[in-house]
Amino acid sequence: MDYNELISKIKFDDKGLVPCITQDIKTNSVLMLAYLNAQSLKLTLEDGFMTYFSRSRQELWKKGANSGHLQKLINLKYDCDGDTLLAIIEQEGVACHTGEYSCFHNTAYGKESFGGYRIIDDVFAVIEDRKKNPKEGSYTNYLFDKGVDKILKKVGEEAAEVIIGAKNASKEEISYETADLFYHLFVLLSQQGMKPSDIMVELGKRR
Repeated sequence: MDYNELISKIKFDDKGLVPCITQDIKTNSVLMLAYLNAQSLKLTLEDGFMTYFSRSRQELWKKGANSGHLQKLINLKYDCDGDTLLAIIEQEGVACHTGEYSCFHNTAYGKESFGGYRIIDDVFAVIEDRKKNPKEGSYTNYLFDKGVDKILKKVGEEAAEVIIGAKNASKEEISYETADLFYHLFVLLSQQGMKPSDIMVELGKRR
Protein backbone atom coordinates (compact mmCIF):
# COMPACT_ATOMS: atom_id res chain seq x y z
CA MET A 1 0.00 0.00 0.00
CA ASP A 2 1.21 3.49 -0.84
CA TYR A 3 0.75 5.22 2.51
CA ASN A 4 1.92 8.55 1.12
CA GLU A 5 -0.90 8.51 -1.43
CA LEU A 6 -3.45 7.92 1.31
CA ILE A 7 -1.96 10.61 3.52
CA SER A 8 -2.12 13.07 0.62
CA LYS A 9 -5.91 12.67 0.61
CA ILE A 10 -6.23 13.79 4.23
CA LYS A 11 -6.87 17.48 4.92
CA PHE A 12 -4.80 18.32 7.98
CA ASP A 13 -5.60 21.59 9.76
CA ASP A 14 -3.27 24.58 10.03
CA LYS A 15 -1.41 22.82 12.85
CA GLY A 16 -0.90 19.71 10.74
CA LEU A 17 -3.47 17.65 12.66
CA VAL A 18 -6.58 15.67 11.83
CA PRO A 19 -9.17 14.44 14.38
CA CYS A 20 -9.71 10.70 14.64
CA ILE A 21 -12.75 8.99 16.16
CA THR A 22 -11.89 5.56 17.53
CA GLN A 23 -14.54 2.82 17.59
CA ASP A 24 -14.41 -0.70 19.04
CA ILE A 25 -15.10 -3.33 16.36
CA LYS A 26 -16.63 -5.75 18.89
CA THR A 27 -19.09 -3.39 20.55
CA ASN A 28 -19.44 -0.53 18.05
CA SER A 29 -18.85 1.80 21.00
CA VAL A 30 -17.10 5.09 20.36
CA LEU A 31 -14.08 4.98 22.65
CA MET A 32 -12.28 8.27 22.20
CA LEU A 33 -11.37 11.19 19.98
CA ALA A 34 -7.74 12.13 19.47
CA TYR A 35 -5.53 13.72 16.83
CA LEU A 36 -2.97 12.45 14.33
CA ASN A 37 -0.40 14.24 12.24
CA ALA A 38 1.08 12.87 9.02
CA GLN A 39 3.88 11.09 10.89
CA SER A 40 1.62 9.38 13.44
CA LEU A 41 -0.78 8.37 10.67
CA LYS A 42 2.04 6.76 8.71
CA LEU A 43 3.30 4.96 11.83
CA THR A 44 -0.22 3.71 12.56
CA LEU A 45 -0.58 2.30 9.05
CA GLU A 46 2.86 0.69 9.11
CA ASP A 47 2.69 -0.71 12.64
CA GLY A 48 -0.99 -1.67 12.73
CA PHE A 49 -1.53 -0.07 16.15
CA MET A 50 -2.90 3.40 16.86
CA THR A 51 -0.34 6.15 17.29
CA TYR A 52 -1.69 9.64 17.97
CA PHE A 53 -0.19 13.09 18.37
CA SER A 54 -0.50 14.58 21.85
CA ARG A 55 -1.38 18.25 21.61
CA SER A 56 -0.56 18.86 25.27
CA ARG A 57 2.87 17.20 25.14
CA GLN A 58 3.55 18.01 21.49
CA GLU A 59 4.82 14.51 20.77
CA LEU A 60 3.82 11.22 19.20
CA TRP A 61 1.81 8.94 21.48
CA LYS A 62 1.33 5.23 20.85
CA LYS A 63 -1.86 4.32 22.66
CA GLY A 64 -1.19 1.69 25.34
CA ALA A 65 2.60 1.80 25.09
CA ASN A 66 2.82 2.25 28.88
CA SER A 67 -0.51 0.86 30.11
CA GLY A 68 -0.70 -2.13 27.77
CA HIS A 69 -4.09 -0.92 26.52
CA LEU A 70 -3.10 -1.14 22.87
CA GLN A 71 -5.47 -0.43 20.00
CA LYS A 72 -5.03 -2.80 17.05
CA LEU A 73 -6.11 -1.14 13.82
CA ILE A 74 -8.70 -3.14 11.87
CA ASN A 75 -10.00 -0.55 9.45
CA LEU A 76 -9.36 3.13 8.79
CA LYS A 77 -11.83 5.41 7.01
CA TYR A 78 -11.91 9.10 6.21
CA ASP A 79 -15.01 11.22 5.73
CA CYS A 80 -16.33 12.88 2.56
CA ASP A 81 -14.26 16.03 3.16
CA GLY A 82 -11.13 14.12 4.12
CA ASP A 83 -10.78 16.10 7.34
CA THR A 84 -11.87 13.46 9.89
CA LEU A 85 -10.69 9.89 10.40
CA LEU A 86 -12.61 6.91 11.76
CA ALA A 87 -10.44 4.13 13.18
CA ILE A 88 -12.09 0.76 13.76
CA ILE A 89 -9.94 -1.04 16.31
CA GLU A 90 -9.64 -3.95 18.72
CA GLN A 91 -9.25 -2.47 22.19
CA GLU A 92 -6.97 -4.20 24.66
CA GLY A 93 -8.27 -3.40 28.13
CA VAL A 94 -9.85 0.03 28.50
CA ALA A 95 -9.53 3.15 26.36
CA CYS A 96 -9.86 5.94 28.92
CA HIS A 97 -7.05 7.03 31.24
CA THR A 98 -9.60 7.17 34.08
CA GLY A 99 -10.02 3.40 33.91
CA GLU A 100 -13.36 3.61 32.13
CA TYR A 101 -13.87 1.50 29.02
CA SER A 102 -14.71 4.56 26.89
CA CYS A 103 -13.80 8.23 27.27
CA PHE A 104 -17.48 8.94 26.58
CA HIS A 105 -18.75 7.60 29.90
CA ASN A 106 -20.50 10.77 31.08
CA THR A 107 -24.17 10.97 30.10
CA ALA A 108 -25.43 14.47 29.29
CA TYR A 109 -28.88 13.47 28.05
CA GLY A 110 -31.01 10.34 28.06
CA LYS A 111 -30.43 6.97 29.65
CA GLU A 112 -27.49 4.64 29.28
CA SER A 113 -28.04 1.89 26.74
CA PHE A 114 -26.43 -1.52 26.96
CA GLY A 115 -27.49 -2.86 23.58
CA GLY A 116 -25.84 -5.91 22.07
CA TYR A 117 -23.14 -7.35 24.26
CA ARG A 118 -21.30 -4.12 24.99
CA ILE A 119 -21.75 -4.51 28.74
CA ILE A 120 -20.04 -7.90 28.54
CA ASP A 121 -16.98 -6.28 27.03
CA ASP A 122 -17.16 -3.43 29.54
CA VAL A 123 -17.11 -5.82 32.50
CA PHE A 124 -14.50 -8.11 30.94
CA ALA A 125 -12.24 -5.13 30.18
CA VAL A 126 -12.25 -4.21 33.87
CA ILE A 127 -11.45 -7.82 34.83
CA GLU A 128 -8.53 -7.89 32.38
CA ASP A 129 -7.28 -4.57 33.72
CA ARG A 130 -7.39 -5.86 37.30
CA LYS A 131 -5.31 -8.87 36.21
CA LYS A 132 -2.66 -6.64 34.67
CA ASN A 133 -2.88 -3.81 37.20
CA PRO A 134 -3.86 -5.27 40.59
CA LYS A 135 -5.85 -2.98 42.85
CA GLU A 136 -5.80 -3.26 46.63
CA GLY A 137 -9.11 -4.51 48.00
CA SER A 138 -10.32 -5.74 44.61
CA TYR A 139 -12.48 -8.88 44.78
CA THR A 140 -11.39 -9.73 41.25
CA ASN A 141 -7.75 -9.69 42.33
CA TYR A 142 -8.67 -11.81 45.35
CA LEU A 143 -10.04 -14.46 42.99
CA PHE A 144 -6.97 -14.33 40.74
CA ASP A 145 -4.69 -14.62 43.77
CA LYS A 146 -6.58 -17.67 45.09
CA GLY A 147 -6.35 -19.39 41.71
CA VAL A 148 -8.49 -21.59 39.50
CA ASP A 149 -9.86 -23.85 42.27
CA LYS A 150 -11.39 -20.88 44.10
CA ILE A 151 -12.80 -19.45 40.87
CA LEU A 152 -14.34 -22.80 39.93
CA LYS A 153 -15.86 -23.11 43.41
CA LYS A 154 -17.52 -19.71 42.97
CA VAL A 155 -18.80 -20.64 39.50
CA GLY A 156 -20.41 -23.75 41.00
CA GLU A 157 -21.92 -21.79 43.89
CA GLU A 158 -23.39 -19.13 41.60
CA ALA A 159 -24.81 -21.77 39.24
CA ALA A 160 -26.55 -23.32 42.23
CA GLU A 161 -27.96 -19.90 43.19
CA VAL A 162 -29.42 -19.53 39.69
CA ILE A 163 -31.11 -22.91 40.10
CA ILE A 164 -32.57 -21.86 43.45
CA GLY A 165 -33.85 -18.62 41.95
CA ALA A 166 -35.56 -20.55 39.17
CA LYS A 167 -37.10 -22.99 41.66
CA ASN A 168 -38.42 -19.97 43.57
CA ALA A 169 -39.83 -18.59 40.29
CA SER A 170 -38.20 -15.28 41.18
CA LYS A 171 -37.18 -13.23 38.16
CA GLU A 172 -35.33 -10.82 40.45
CA GLU A 173 -33.28 -13.65 41.97
CA ILE A 174 -32.60 -15.20 38.58
CA SER A 175 -31.39 -11.87 37.15
CA TYR A 176 -29.15 -11.12 40.13
CA GLU A 177 -27.66 -14.59 40.44
CA THR A 178 -27.18 -14.99 36.68
CA ALA A 179 -25.22 -11.72 36.67
CA ASP A 180 -23.06 -13.14 39.48
CA LEU A 181 -22.56 -16.34 37.49
CA PHE A 182 -21.60 -14.43 34.34
CA TYR A 183 -19.09 -12.34 36.28
CA HIS A 184 -17.37 -15.39 37.78
CA LEU A 185 -17.37 -17.11 34.39
CA PHE A 186 -15.66 -14.02 32.94
CA VAL A 187 -13.01 -14.21 35.65
CA LEU A 188 -12.52 -17.88 34.77
CA LEU A 189 -12.19 -17.06 31.06
CA SER A 190 -9.60 -14.40 31.84
CA GLN A 191 -7.70 -16.76 34.11
CA GLN A 192 -7.64 -19.31 31.28
CA GLY A 193 -6.44 -16.75 28.73
CA MET A 194 -9.77 -16.65 26.91
CA LYS A 195 -12.31 -13.95 26.07
CA PRO A 196 -16.12 -13.77 25.82
CA SER A 197 -15.68 -13.45 22.04
CA ASP A 198 -14.34 -17.03 22.04
CA ILE A 199 -17.69 -18.16 23.41
CA MET A 200 -19.55 -16.02 20.88
CA VAL A 201 -17.70 -17.78 18.07
CA GLU A 202 -18.66 -21.17 19.50
CA LEU A 203 -22.29 -20.10 19.87
CA GLY A 204 -22.24 -18.93 16.27
CA LYS A 205 -21.46 -22.47 15.18
CA ARG A 206 -24.65 -23.70 16.83
CA ARG A 207 -27.15 -21.57 14.96
